[in-house]
Amino acid sequence: MASHGMVYDGCNYFRQRLVLSTLSGKRVKIKNIRSKDDNPGVRDFEASFIRLLDKVTNGSRIEINQTGTVLFYQPGLLSGGSVEHDCHTQRSIGYYLEAILMLAPFMKTPLKATLRGVTNGPTDPTVDLLKSTALPLMKKFGIDGDGFDLKVVKRGMAPGGGGEVIVTCPVRRTIRPLQLTDPGKIKRIRGVAYSVRVSPQMANRMVESARGVLNKFLPDIYIYTDHMKGANSGKSPGFGLTLVAETLNGSFLSAEMVSTPQGQGEPVVPENLGRSCAQLLLEEVYRGGCVDSSNQSLALLLMTLGQQDVSKVLLGTLSPYTIEFLRHIRDFFQVMFKIETQKPLEDERKGGDKVLMTCVGVGYSNINKTLK
Repeated sequence: MASHGMVYDGCNYFRQRLVLSTLSGKRVKIKNIRSKDDNPGVRDFEASFIRLLDKVTNGSRIEINQTGTVLFYQPGLLSGGSVEHDCHTQRSIGYYLEAILMLAPFMKTPLKATLRGVTNGPTDPTVDLLKSTALPLMKKFGIDGDGFDLKVVKRGMAPGGGGEVIVTCPVRRTIRPLQLTDPGKIKRIRGVAYSVRVSPQMANRMVESARGVLNKFLPDIYIYTDHMKGANSGKSPGFGLTLVAETLNGSFLSAEMVSTPQGQGEPVVPENLGRSCAQLLLEEVYRGGCVDSSNQSLALLLMTLGQQDVSKVLLGTLSPYTIEFLRHIRDFFQVMFKIETQKPLEDERKGGDKVLMTCVGVGYSNINKTLK
């Protein structure tokens, strides 16, 4: 056990384990990866993720046995710099980007990563969603500056891909602690309706049906339409909608939907997609909190890595992924969170039960950062 550091079983939470291992410098061994499956071992998209980790680190050691069911990972130093990577089209770029955003502030040199593949897929958070929610959240923790940006150069829908994203992030020595306990009321809703290789009218139809639902609640709604043509439109047809609600205190809650990938099940009508997406946003607002459900683990990680001071964040209901993430944080950083349930008052009508998460940061210092 001692020689292998942490030992885990199964293929679940693969990214969490490798990201936390890289940040904490602890070795990790994952065994029985789909060992009972007809097609055992590491999937192509996971192998692609390991290759990406290898590109952003220096001196990592990765060993996988012949069947691919056991993986041993000894993390190196996060080097950063310019990285280009072709993400596997089984999962969208969001799968890789979530992990990159967790690692980016702790590199040796500022990161400039060009990722190619599926920008908007049905299973993972899309690039637009991460741009409108994860980046503002990281800015609150003091990770900001001119060089912090996420740019969609080409859109690529599932299953063909062909999209391209450039993410740049500055490096920080320390993360500042954060108190986010009052989200405030919703003041405006923004969004992007995108369509590629279909009629540009699709985007307008989605906007109209989404506004039909949301106009009952507040007037300040603006949804941009983004229709990419020619070489910038990837290889597959599709459309989708990302909606973001901004609160008075600068928190962002988001929801999104993407059309069914070509040749995979029932086609979807833009009107229904717009309506469903608006209802998903209302559900997210009902859950509430200062961070939406897709970015809970990012917020908790940055709280853990903060300076040795108390951080508090009010979240909506914890997702199962976040609960497992908390267990992993306890394993890798020995940090336990204080979890208090807050029920909304009768007269407040502020949605579902909230959870107040409190922890003391480990005082993580970026040892990779070069001294200027």
